[in-house]
Amino acid sequence: MAVLEKLTSQQAIDLENKYGAHNYHPLPVVLNKGEGVYVWDVEGKKYYDFLSAYSAVNQGHCHPKIVGAMINQAQTLALTSRAFYNDKLGEYEKFAAQYFGFDKLLPMNTGAEAVETALKLCRKWAYEKKGISENEAQIIVCENNFHGRTTTIISFSNDPVARKNFGPYTAGFIKIEYDNLQALENALENNKNVAGFLVEPIQGEAGVYVPSDDYLAKAKALCEKHNVLFIADEVQTGIARTGRLLATCGNCSCVDKNCSGSPEVKPDVLILGKALSGGAYPVSAVLADNAIMEVIKPGNHGSTFGGNPIAAVVAMAALEVVRDEKLAENAFELGELFRAELNKYIEHSGIVKLVRGKGLLNAIVINDSEESETAWNICVALKENGLLAKPTHGNIIRFAPPLVMNKEQLLECVGIITKTLKEFE
Repeated sequence: MAVLEKLTSQQAIDLENKYGAHNYHPLPVVLNKGEGVYVWDVEGKKYYDFLSAYSAVNQGHCHPKIVGAMINQAQTLALTSRAFYNDKLGEYEKFAAQYFGFDKLLPMNTGAEAVETALKLCRKWAYEKKGISENEAQIIVCENNFHGRTTTIISFSNDPVARKNFGPYTAGFIKIEYDNLQALENALENNKNVAGFLVEPIQGEAGVYVPSDDYLAKAKALCEKHNVLFIADEVQTGIARTGRLLATCGNCSCVDKNCSGSPEVKPDVLILGKALSGGAYPVSAVLADNAIMEVIKPGNHGSTFGGNPIAAVVAMAALEVVRDEKLAENAFELGELFRAELNKYIEHSGIVKLVRGKGLLNAIVINDSEESETAWNICVALKENGLLAKPTHGNIIRFAPPLVMNKEQLLECVGIITKTLKEFE
């Protein structure tokens, strides 16, 4: 097969199956073009994208401002490593630090790298600032979490598929129930070596579980009481996805009505990724104030590509798009509409139990077991009807379209979803 020969969908799938590691189970669709809220397959069929690359493409596919910034910088200077200064990194660090209300930013590439960075930062702070004995620090995490798939991160996962046959595991973590303040308080009071609490403001991969309205604020207060760092993993929930700049609502740039229902919480350590680049380039970051970030010294941590000039300009452009196009406000309003419309259908449905979420991060729970293939079959049918989504945890379907979607498009998508669900009633 010639390199430039156009592949059919089946040929592309066969190539991946033959030459690629089988570490994913994709929906049977082969995409080769994207624009805004739409993607096209190699045969030219058009779809609504209701996954947004797991919320990486909040600003829409191939946003011209983001792509333009990337192309211009790639033609000038792509990579220096951190062996030298470049003229874009400092500009980006200042822009993003002020944008989110922190003193400093540590740049990385992927979400999992940023989580690993935050864990290292937390431990070093614990030994040098809190006074915990070296190698004794503990970090509290939540059951059913998803923070990535590195060896350290799967060590505190309770997903058997992610964990089995990858041990021995990294020690130093305490698992508690999500959205359970008493469990957090018990863990803090019974262990003087706790350094941090790592939490997703909404558990996305677990099925878009939204905690109680006061959970994050009270969790932060408990952390402050016990001199423990509150670490928010907003890789998926951040950058306007939930109808606010951050799901923790810290330094929220949205109108006040978008913040009703949840108190404002500023994390001690903020982890960002995915939509930090609008999906155009791998960019992640850890943000903290000086009293925490100053424990990192030369040689403690690094990345060849972290903080490269392309990443810097792409991230600034991506954040400007969120601000200038008011994507948080749009996500809030369309999310309210989406759940209201889906609830009208669910009232008379036997196949869907409920819809839940915030902003444009939502999920429906299918009335079947996690072991069933119903949710998968519904997603295959949605694909046939022109909308792409994926199941998570067997019987849950996550819906997360690009935040540039408009009301008319959203209502058309609700029509596609309800039409498809009726086929399974």
